[in-house]
Amino acid sequence: MRKKVFGRPEGLKDAPFRFCPGCGHSILHRIVAECVDKLDIRGRSIAIGPVGCAVYAYDYFNFDVIEIPHGRPPAAATGMKRARPESIVISYQGDGDLAAIGMGEIVHAANRGENITVFFVNNGIYGMTGGQMAPTTICGQKTTTTPGGRSVAEAGYPMKMAELLSTLEGSAYIARTAIDSPKNTIATRRLFEKALRYQMEGKGFSLVEVLSPCPTDWKMTPEESLKWIENDMQKIFPLGVFKDKFAGAAANA
Repeated sequence: MRKKVFGRPEGLKDAPFRFCPGCGHSILHRIVAECVDKLDIRGRSIAIGPVGCAVYAYDYFNFDVIEIPHGRPPAAATGMKRARPESIVISYQGDGDLAAIGMGEIVHAANRGENITVFFVNNGIYGMTGGQMAPTTICGQKTTTTPGGRSVAEAGYPMKMAELLSTLEGSAYIARTAIDSPKNTIATRRLFEKALRYQMEGKGFSLVEVLSPCPTDWKMTPEESLKWIENDMQKIFPLGVFKDKFAGAAANA
């Protein structure tokens, strides 16, 4: 008798991903769907997809998804959660969306302690529009707008969003992870689940930042992109939990 050990989560539609080979979004979409299924919240979940590669969320998540103008998902999520507090509101954002045009939105949502969950995909580049420098592009990294590498003198330093948001009194749970290895991918699922649980328990603003590969715009093979995350990105963006306001009281910590 055969036993099924792997399959498509019910939280994902039966549709093939259109992301580039080696892109991290497909893995992260599956992780989000698995967590939603495990927590049995699919019927009351609302995901937000902004401009960028994350825009395709409505094609893949098998629950309500709304598209929001560039940088504005935290504002829309705030309105949704306040209007329908029983809903689980998930903001799924890239680095250009969250850390550039949406910087003010995410900072104030976190500072207010809005009871929403944000999954922040950091691949250090503008993926959809051709590989331009993003706020999270690391120093020396080559992009289409920094062909000689990001210069501190001209562009400053990469934005460390997890560290920044963890300093705000309103934030409850802030962590950074990566999907460069099976170990870290498993850890990512655990952190995503905890961030969603915090929203379910009314504990306030939670965000998990994920270092994710973009082989196409990095001009690398998928394997090389994983090594880049481990050897280069993690030196600038260390992994870990930066804030857990309820660590002592949470049974699922």
